[in-house]
Amino acid sequence: MRRVVLAAVLAGFAAPLAAAPDLEDVDLDAERAAIANFQDADQRLQDVGWRIIRGNAEFCRRVVPAIGLQLQDLASYGAPDIARAALGLTGDFAVETAARGSPAALSGQFARNREVVALERFDPNEWPAGERMDWQRLKRAHDHIDAMLAEHGGITVRFADGGEARIIPVDACASRFELMGDGRKAVADGDRVVIGIEFPAFSYPEEVFAGVVAHELAHNFLDHSEWLDRNKRKRRNVRRTEREADRLMPWLLANAGYEPEAAIRFMETWGRKHDGGLFRARTHDGWDERAEFIAAEIPLIRDLIAREGKADWSVHFRRGIDPQKGLDKGRD
Repeated sequence: MRRVVLAAVLAGFAAPLAAAPDLEDVDLDAERAAIANFQDADQRLQDVGWRIIRGNAEFCRRVVPAIGLQLQDLASYGAPDIARAALGLTGDFAVETAARGSPAALSGQFARNREVVALERFDPNEWPAGERMDWQRLKRAHDHIDAMLAEHGGITVRFADGGEARIIPVDACASRFELMGDGRKAVADGDRVVIGIEFPAFSYPEEVFAGVVAHELAHNFLDHSEWLDRNKRKRRNVRRTEREADRLMPWLLANAGYEPEAAIRFMETWGRKHDGGLFRARTHDGWDERAEFIAAEIPLIRDLIAREGKADWSVHFRRGIDPQKGLDKGRD
């Protein structure tokens, strides 16, 4: 009877195997299904995230050239040999996702699991890899892509099948999106939005799921992590940043082409079931209060869109904290 490894294959799903089983004993169909399930969730996160960072690029303080490409490094999986066999790859690098509507997706060249052998002049497969489940080489690859886009206005990607694609970026708000292989949390660290695959909102309609992505992006766009580092992570300070992120949600959704009311629907859908869990703490208002704060923003957003065709939060959003608090007086 063939063995099913499943969770151990994917980085972050579970602890890596002490010793990988013989491939003949592994159910590769089940492994492919497990990987596909992870990639489906990652695709949804990247699609929604891209739509928001692209739609709000005009208003973000930090804007970068981006193509919407997410790679995978099989050496970072819990069982790399099994993953390679399941996906039919000889190397480690392949396409994970191309965000819907992004330059990568519009090129038609970045099919899921298409094997990558060069990013401009470098083959990332030749870079030293760490232990199983190590993410640093994959981060290096994405950092290299970003550097090529910034320095050369594009990047050429070569594939193991002999194909090649030259991709030209567009401007987007600076933020990456990462799917954790386990967990129910959604967090932002200033540079990334990280969501666990077990986060319940993955089952919500897209525009409602977009609410949690917008909330975490709001933390990044408003530099909340830096502000809390300067002013201490006291309960009341965290609460103020959470309230501000809630209030910015509908602005971000509106500029991405979603109905701003979807932010309210997210809070109502999530809060009624989970208000005592992830979001409910003394650092957060109750879900009904949060929905009211969100709803109060929508008339202004609707008015701005009617008059100007956009909801410029960089000008019209009323901050709930002083973003300069804690800075040295002599700092520009």
